[in-house]
Amino acid sequence: MSHKNSLEQRALKIILEEGEDGIMQSELWKKLGVSSREGSRLALRFEEKGSVERRKVLHKGRWSYKLFSKKEYVTMDSIKGCPCMICADIDKCFESGQRDPVSCMDLTAWLTPRKAD
Repeated sequence: MSHKNSLEQRALKIILEEGEDGIMQSELWKKLGVSSREGSRLALRFEEKGSVERRKVLHKGRWSYKLFSKKEYVTMDSIKGCPCMICADIDKCFESGQRDPVSCMDLTAWLTPRKAD
C-alpha cells in the first residue's frame, strides 16, 4: 500500500470513529501529522468522492471546517432482514452471475424505503 493510500485509510478511520460528533479539520491534521495544506487537499478529495461531509463551523472565534463521515459501521441491526443472509443462491450471486445483486428483486425491495401508511 502506498503512503498516500495508507494516509487516506488512516484519515477515514479517524473520521468514522468520531461518529456523529465529527472532527475538526485541524484536529485531524494533528492526529495524522500532516500540514494543513496536505490535510485540506485530503478533505476536499474525500468530499469529492462523497465519503466525507465538510461543514463550515465557528470554532474558537474562527471559521473552520468539521468533517463527518458519510459511511457508517455495519451492525447486526443494519443488516437484519437482508434477504442475502438466507438466500440459497448466495454462492452464485455476483455481478453477471447466475444471480446478480444489481437485478435481485428481493434485495431491491429490502433496500427500498417504505412509505409510512
